[in-house]
Amino acid sequence: MSGTNDAETTRTALTTTDEGVAMDSAFRTLTLLAGLVIVGIIVVILGSLLLRAMPSIEQFGVGFLTSASWNSTKEQFGALPFISGTVLTSFMALILGAPVSIGIAVLLTQYTKGIVRETFVFLVELVAAIPSVIYGLWGLLFFAPIVDKYVIPAINATPLGVLPIFGQQSYSYNMLLASLVLALMITPIIASFSRESLIRVPTDQRDAGIALGLTRWEVITGVVLPYARTGIISAIILGLGRAIGETMAVTMLIGNKYQVTADFFSPGATMSSLLANEFNQSPSVLHNSALFEVGLVLFLVAFVVNSFARLAITRLSHEGSS
Repeated sequence: MSGTNDAETTRTALTTTDEGVAMDSAFRTLTLLAGLVIVGIIVVILGSLLLRAMPSIEQFGVGFLTSASWNSTKEQFGALPFISGTVLTSFMALILGAPVSIGIAVLLTQYTKGIVRETFVFLVELVAAIPSVIYGLWGLLFFAPIVDKYVIPAINATPLGVLPIFGQQSYSYNMLLASLVLALMITPIIASFSRESLIRVPTDQRDAGIALGLTRWEVITGVVLPYARTGIISAIILGLGRAIGETMAVTMLIGNKYQVTADFFSPGATMSSLLANEFNQSPSVLHNSALFEVGLVLFLVAFVVNSFARLAITRLSHEGSS
């Protein structure tokens, strides 16, 4: 009788083990399929952009990236004004927004606690969730007059006014206004992800610094921030990606003038704003294809930026572990 029960138990265990292996295999297959969805999305988007952009690529070649002419009547198309506008406004937004974002993250993790910290965290997340069209409307109606009346004269009154990126003539809607609003938009994103990185800094790292007699400032700058630098750089790159791809607010504020200029007081255009303005108005196949090529360039720029970010993070991680 006992032998029969043991055989039954062994058979049940084997059956359970076989079912477990089958379930494990099925689950692994499902996760693999989920991962392939991401690959499929990238392939489909890249392939469709490339296919629709092919007439423009064949017509203009590499000159499409270096030409400053965009004339739909003459069917002359070049993306240089929009590439330069995207790069300039995005990096200006990053220069303005990143230090403030890191300051917010340090405040939330090092100088606040309890209800005060939770309130600030809620406000940061609330600002991050504001739709971009709201930023655009606010910038259009309220922020643009402030920039025109106070910010630009203040810059001209300082030594910064002699820099060639700030011209003598200013316009109501310009690249500086777009960059400032972009900086406001990316600040909560960088601050949130930087805060997550600072939270993960081990407490004993801070305690060791304090035990050595360092001040709070020295602990933050010498211990906490270096330890979390990989995550902070990731946060900054995510903010840059948001700035590069932002469409609605930039379209409403940048002035949409197709020119190559480094003057932030002048109107300009970005790749996203061009697509938003002209995609439903393209009168010809070549014009439509040129817009798709601009979209392809925007996709590749985002890909390159993220690749460089991943490379930098990997290198910093290796330096930190060695």
